[in-house]
Amino acid sequence: MAVIDNSLEARGLTLGYQTRTIVDRLDAVVPEGRVTVIVGANACGKSTLLRALAGLLIPSAGRILLGGEDVRGMSPKKLARRLGFLPQAASAPDGVTVAELVARGRFPHQRFLQQWSSDDADAVNGAMRATGVDGLRERAIDELSGGQRQRVWIAMLLAQQTPVMLLDEPTTYLDIAHQMEVLELCRRLNRIEQRTIVLVLHDLDQACRYADHLIVMRGGRILRSGAPAAVMSEEVVAEAFGLRALVQPHPVTGSPMVVPIAPVESIDREVLE
Repeated sequence: MAVIDNSLEARGLTLGYQTRTIVDRLDAVVPEGRVTVIVGANACGKSTLLRALAGLLIPSAGRILLGGEDVRGMSPKKLARRLGFLPQAASAPDGVTVAELVARGRFPHQRFLQQWSSDDADAVNGAMRATGVDGLRERAIDELSGGQRQRVWIAMLLAQQTPVMLLDEPTTYLDIAHQMEVLELCRRLNRIEQRTIVLVLHDLDQACRYADHLIVMRGGRILRSGAPAAVMSEEVVAEAFGLRALVQPHPVTGSPMVVPIAPVESIDREVLE
């Protein structure tokens, strides 16, 4: 069986909304079979970049390549068999149950003459077990807490069974224990099934802990990228986030740990006064 190339990259990418440019002439490579985490201050372009990687935004310049093929030339169903995307704020129609929503992840794999199969059922059941929502299968989505809803959406993405998964702030609405569960699940999918995972996260410690490859953005461009230990520094935190901080090894994991001190502007003001 031929090996399918699932490499993902942006070349000369420029993105924007109406007359405002968000991402400007950006080049990025997502290492295949690794966990990549994108971080940056609010409005730096990280979610815009992720949507473009998913083929949901048409660039004004540049290309997104999946396996060397421009995603704009792929049919929606073909792209959805290879790449799954979970947005920040997903919504479902009123009355849809957990099982029904997770089952929608199987749409790209269904054929005209065979609408449902045992493979579909296995994928849906496995995804719900993996995310801990199996006991909610008959509940309506609009009856669930924010954290429960988020896990259901992740289950739908898992049921899609794509080799590349893009998740925009997947820990939103989750308490710290469930945040860890989601990130550990992403790491297991990567390590055991070799899925390529791309996450947008706000928590820098979590980003450094779970990323193989870290992308730090500032002002629509990539400030630094590479292994977390090589990328995350006090200078990078100050430049990307306007924050003075200590960066030191985590006492348990050894990954970079960011200890905030104060916004750079506050420090400058104190010096001036």
